[in-house]
Amino acid sequence: MRYSKPTIYDPNFLPNNIYSGVPSFLNLSVIEKKEELKEVDVAVMGVPWEGGCTIGGYSSCTEGPKSIRSASIRYTGYLPDFDIDCFQHLKGADYGDVPVQNGNYEFTFAEIRKKYGEILDAGAIPVMFGGDHGIAYPAISEMAKRHPKKVGVLHFDAHLDNYAEFGDDKLSRCSPFYRLYNDSNMDPTKIVHIGIRGPRNHQQERENARRFGATVIPCMEVKRYGWEKAIEKALAIAGKDTEAMYVTICADSLDAAYMPQGPQDMGGLTSFELLMMVHEAGLAGASSFDFVEIYPENGSLQTASHVGCWLALYFLNGVAERRMKAKK
Repeated sequence: MRYSKPTIYDPNFLPNNIYSGVPSFLNLSVIEKKEELKEVDVAVMGVPWEGGCTIGGYSSCTEGPKSIRSASIRYTGYLPDFDIDCFQHLKGADYGDVPVQNGNYEFTFAEIRKKYGEILDAGAIPVMFGGDHGIAYPAISEMAKRHPKKVGVLHFDAHLDNYAEFGDDKLSRCSPFYRLYNDSNMDPTKIVHIGIRGPRNHQQERENARRFGATVIPCMEVKRYGWEKAIEKALAIAGKDTEAMYVTICADSLDAAYMPQGPQDMGGLTSFELLMMVHEAGLAGASSFDFVEIYPENGSLQTASHVGCWLALYFLNGVAERRMKAKK
């Protein structure tokens, strides 16, 4: 199997396709058989899913994986910030998209569990692009099956997403963390919600977090005391007595000024703050990553898709840096 590294722009460059017209993430090789996962350190998977619409109609978040892959071909794994190319230390590949059926939670979430579980069982790090935030529930739950009560979660978001249900929909993007609070393999005290803010939250959500013992780090706290203290606090909680850490990022954790193609929430994190915290999570040993809730059809510059690429690379750079240090 050939592993290809991202390269500087070349006019003769032909991307590896996931399906017609869409390149693989970072032009990495494409894996089609689960047996090949044992040959890689990192596997990318897309989940082009939108469950129940919580306001208005279709948001185009189903186009997220395609848009992020298309944006990614201009990037390499090298970050001058840390003088590390993550792909000199990690072998990566694109494992394609999860099969989805519009409106069918049972089928789609079972397929997420299957594909995500295959990556975990091969010992690779999953990098997942959504899709709405509901997809975090089956993925984190699947990780928890392999590490009962030993999974820490860093949840970057403007919203707690822990409604018991939205209408009669228990699996909507509003409810993944309520499902995880009640998952028999999860310890909700190891879940940290970071960047929470704004009037699209409900008081009941804060009460739910308090009742189950989850930690909330409001965006106000990040701004008042700085991103370094915030992530240090979060990692101390999510990393204590755990065997695996999962990083899940909703696009609206970023201020609307940095996220023109996502939910519009003001007073949020800067792109620098989020990139640095995600890098620290990778450096601290986090072993799974997702990025969700972008609306590609809302703008031609595809800013949100580029943000997703950057976040994944800063996370993987942290992972690579940790492995480098472990070898010394």
